[in-house]
Amino acid sequence: MGAKEELEQLNRIEQKLTKLITRYNQAQEALEKAQREIRHLELTVQQKEEEIKNFQNRENITKIVNTIAADATSATEIKLKINEYIREIDKCIAYLRD
Repeated sequence: MGAKEELEQLNRIEQKLTKLITRYNQAQEALEKAQREIRHLELTVQQKEEEIKNFQNRENITKIVNTIAADATSATEIKLKINEYIREIDKCIAYLRD
């Protein structure tokens, strides 16, 4: 094999290597994008689970209040007071997390 053929072969190897590096970089970028999307979706799921939990808590409060209260006015007052307590507890929990 002559010097010219060796040079051409080296050029082909270099071109293939350049393509491989480009593909590798593209794959890395796609992977990073997918990882960011996964983190975003995990946060969204966590927020939705918290919303569901809060909704279930409100529903349970309503059931408890309706069972305890004799009339609609009392039920509303009890519900408001319980919601106030829950907000205060949530603030305390958030404070403790920080």
